[in-house]
Amino acid sequence: QVQLVESGGGLVQAGGSLRLSCAASGIIFNIYTMGWYRQAPGKQRELVATIASYGSTNYADSVKGRFTISRDNAKATVHLQMNSLKPEDTAVYYCYAERRISYWGQGTQVTVSS
Repeated sequence: QVQLVESGGGLVQAGGSLRLSCAASGIIFNIYTMGWYRQAPGKQRELVATIASYGSTNYADSVKGRFTISRDNAKATVHLQMNSLKPEDTAVYYCYAERRISYWGQGTQVTVSS
């Protein structure tokens, strides 16, 4: 059974930082592309960042220079370091894993107050 369990969300003031983590089980982690999406109220889910099995990264323009995605294959964990947070970053953040099919975590709330 595949499980993706997110942690690290919470409430932070604008300009602050949070670090999200996603622990994966039930997959051969190091061959999967991992990533983060987010969904704000009333909006569609959008890509935040991805990291390929070999380490190549991709970011949404809105988070470039502020967010950093990383992975620890030994611990089957992917992280999202979020700095200089803005109120518009407020959303539920979802971890996902993809290799031919996709798996999703349950989401973790990030709220940035102005």
